[in-house]
Amino acid sequence: MARRLRPVEAGFVRDAPVRHVFARNIAAAPEHVYRALAEDVPGWSEWFGAVTLARPLRDGAGREVRLRGGTRFEETVLVAKEPDLYVYRVDVTNAPGAHALVEEWRLAPAGAGTRVCWTFAADGTAPFLLALRLARPGLDRSFRGAMTALDRRLGR
Repeated sequence: MARRLRPVEAGFVRDAPVRHVFARNIAAAPEHVYRALAEDVPGWSEWFGAVTLARPLRDGAGREVRLRGGTRFEETVLVAKEPDLYVYRVDVTNAPGAHALVEEWRLAPAGAGTRVCWTFAADGTAPFLLALRLARPGLDRSFRGAMTALDRRLGR
């Protein structure tokens, strides 16, 4: 059953009870990475292995995302500052126990490429937060795989 989450703002990434931060350098330039994140929303399913569907909503102000396993999200884009910052929050999800979720993507030049920093911030019930803490290694693998696939995609 889908539930509406607490409508937090971008600053939630600093205060959330659970914060996972992952970073990786890739060869693609920041402006290309930004476009893949913020403008080519349907393309997410081609480079982020956990994503089975992603589509923009409300003329790009929101997104619908579906993950392997059946988790669904309706999101609102909070910050879209090209070429270095893309932040969105989850408004509605079927993930049990979630109260608030925000994801932040920070992009910084790294030589000729980009340092990609992804922060996943969440609040929820105690079992939900425990599950997220235990999921950190899996989220890290998923992020690393996604960055490798995105770099390949952008290098074409």
